[in-house]
Amino acid sequence: MLQQDKLDDYVIATGETHSVKEFAELAFSHVGLDYRDYLISDEIFFRPAEVHLLKGDYSKGKKMLGWEPAVSFKELIQMMVEADLEAFKNNEDT
Repeated sequence: MLQQDKLDDYVIATGETHSVKEFAELAFSHVGLDYRDYLISDEIFFRPAEVHLLKGDYSKGKKMLGWEPAVSFKELIQMMVEADLEAFKNNEDT
């Protein structure tokens, strides 16, 4: 992306769609917790014109750069949780 002759915008995505609920389930379960014991949902915070389906289209990146996703959604969540745990551990040591 950064090495192209002409600057351009690219979408980096999986082409899949996932819910916030699925994200929470995977993140909390990675550390042996049930998200329902820690999170609540209140409709007062829902957007009135909520988009119900969002899915990133990476076809331009594939065509122009040969890029395709190599990490699954589940793997990404695990990597994020592990990074947070490591950051927390490092902050505890200081």
